[in-house]
Amino acid sequence: MNSVHTPRTIALVTGGSRGIGRSIALHLARQGSDVMITYQHQQVQAAETLRQIEAYGVRAAMLPLDLDAIGSLETFASAVRAQLQRWGASHFQQLVNNAGLHAPSAFGEIRGDDIDLLYRVHFKAPLLLTQLLAPQLADGGAIINISTSLTRHVAAGSLVYAAMKSALETATRYLALELGPRGIAVNAVAPGATETDFFGGAVRDDAAVNHYVAQHTAMGRTGRPDDIGMAVANLLAGSSHWITGQRIEASGGMLL
Repeated sequence: MNSVHTPRTIALVTGGSRGIGRSIALHLARQGSDVMITYQHQQVQAAETLRQIEAYGVRAAMLPLDLDAIGSLETFASAVRAQLQRWGASHFQQLVNNAGLHAPSAFGEIRGDDIDLLYRVHFKAPLLLTQLLAPQLADGGAIINISTSLTRHVAAGSLVYAAMKSALETATRYLALELGPRGIAVNAVAPGATETDFFGGAVRDDAAVNHYVAQHTAMGRTGRPDDIGMAVANLLAGSSHWITGQRIEASGGMLL
């Protein structure tokens, strides 16, 4: 009796060294995916995440990536192809565009440089990177773009950040159309306020901010990285493949 070889699922999670990205990577590893993560500065944290991924019995790799350096994206795409070859694969199945940053500023104090930075990191780079990696993304695969609940509700100081995430959500729908003939599902997951070091760690470390968010969230608490990691992993599971072109908020019902 001939056995049928099932290729291993491979995921790429940008910004996977810590916070939400780390949780996504670990939940995908728990589901059996080999995982490539990227990091910019946090090499030690990335190495620790690699160790945790490998503890699930899957393969892991870490690759440097700076989304602000648009000219380096082709080099990064080549590094992804080289890593796939090391694993004896030609394609990967799951892409999570998670890496990001914030440059909060009140209206009246918004700087052009901050607009350009957030544009590059949250729209231009993810779109161009997805385009560069599309030939290596397997037919029937999936893409998740990480957005924010701030595209639905507002918070002072986040105008530019939320606007760029709104652009990414629009790109998500277009990518779903463009890649649909290949059976590739493309969705955006929008976390609410989550206890990470994002935004200076305010939600995690500032008791007043944490209390405010909890009081204005239907579930009665702030988000945790595993809330988002689990949501993304569930959406990437094969049983959810008919969902595409959607914005899915994972906020516990924040500011309904």
